[in-house]
Amino acid sequence: MKTLQILLTTTLIATATAVAVPPANATYVDAQVPADVLNLSDWKVTLPTGSEGSPTEVKQPALDSFSVDPYFTVVGDGVQFRAPVNGVTTSGSSYPRAELREMTDDGSSNASWSSTSGTHTLVVSESFDHLPADKPHLVGAQIHDADDDVTVFRLEGSSLYITDGDTTHHKLVTSSYTLGTVFEAKFVVSGGQVKAYYNGVLQTTLSKSFSGAYFKAGAYTQANCSNSAPCADSNYGQTTIHSVSVTHS
Repeated sequence: MKTLQILLTTTLIATATAVAVPPANATYVDAQVPADVLNLSDWKVTLPTGSEGSPTEVKQPALDSFSVDPYFTVVGDGVQFRAPVNGVTTSGSSYPRAELREMTDDGSSNASWSSTSGTHTLVVSESFDHLPADKPHLVGAQIHDADDDVTVFRLEGSSLYITDGDTTHHKLVTSSYTLGTVFEAKFVVSGGQVKAYYNGVLQTTLSKSFSGAYFKAGAYTQANCSNSAPCADSNYGQTTIHSVSVTHS
């Protein structure tokens, strides 16, 4: 009996020790803020809060310790972005956003590059999780130039498109997207061309000459209180980003 007790005690100790070993994704286990999950050193975030025409913006170094539920917060192994239809908008748009904007110099300056000089790449692993009512349209990643969006990944219901300027239905990626499905969106800009990839497969090549450019990623809800009801926090667009990276060469 004494021998059995010793064996049981040894087994329990060994089991407890095994449970205490951190899992492979330990990086996310103790994540408290989005910067624990995503490298946000060269980004700022714009949120659907604040005053009309002047939404909340959080830049570095404050961004490294910033989180606000439910608009910009850690959920599982990703970062949740939420923009309700009644959210505050920027002066140049009638739609709300919870969205990252590319920066440089450790977040101190706005990124601004040209499609005809160098190579510029954005890779985002994300999912569309929730769409607004009545007008279920949501943008998850985009290239913007000095004046307007150049191209975006845009979900309308179950149809995922890559746009070409104001041509919102330029390229149908899939007509059967299921909310919550994680995918990889990728833009590569070089030599006056934009190549857009979905899960590693080239979808379209756009010939574009533009400057003052930067990448954006998050939840840019394409609906507001004039075309979507209820006009309430409960009516929103939402994405989750699991990883985001930008390279310039």
